[in-house]
Amino acid sequence: MKLTIKHQDRYSRGELILRTLFGWLYIALPHGFVLFFVGIWASILSFVAFWVVLFTGRYPQTMFAFQTGFMHWRVRLNARFMNVSDGYPPFGIRAQDEYVNLDIPYPEKLSRAILLLRIIFGFFYVLIPHGFVLLFRAIATYVVIFLAWWVVLFTGKYPKSFHEFVTGFIRWTTRVSIYMGFLTDAYPPFTGKEIE
Repeated sequence: MKLTIKHQDRYSRGELILRTLFGWLYIALPHGFVLFFVGIWASILSFVAFWVVLFTGRYPQTMFAFQTGFMHWRVRLNARFMNVSDGYPPFGIRAQDEYVNLDIPYPEKLSRAILLLRIIFGFFYVLIPHGFVLLFRAIATYVVIFLAWWVVLFTGKYPKSFHEFVTGFIRWTTRVSIYMGFLTDAYPPFTGKEIE
């Protein structure tokens, strides 16, 4: 998986204030309404894909494209609400974004054993350890977001180290979602850094 969120040279103070005060109205409500129904369909497809992978060892490509598009959409929203990206997030699972890119390579084969392991023990070996670490990482991330908000407000610049820290949090949580969504057999690393 490769997730990049472009660090902009300048950030809009107006957009920052607008998102903070009214983002729930003009971003969260319309996107949330549509994503609610898209999420229901994604859950149904995930259930179907589980059985297809269990019996064939392959994730259907059209379902894979839908799921990755759904994840990309959510990442675009997170990037805006965490203020690491300006602009209005585009609607749709096929939408492109000049600031946010998520690339999840299609796996030719998936392990049925790992699939069953995730279903039966995934809570214990994925969600508990990652969730525990990500809880503290989330607290630190929201402190960084708060500090960065003031820096952007007064300077129009988002400190690069802050940007990478917040992007790393989004990257880490996305990796866990991809693994638990049966889209890869690669166990998510305990880091938010980009891995080649």
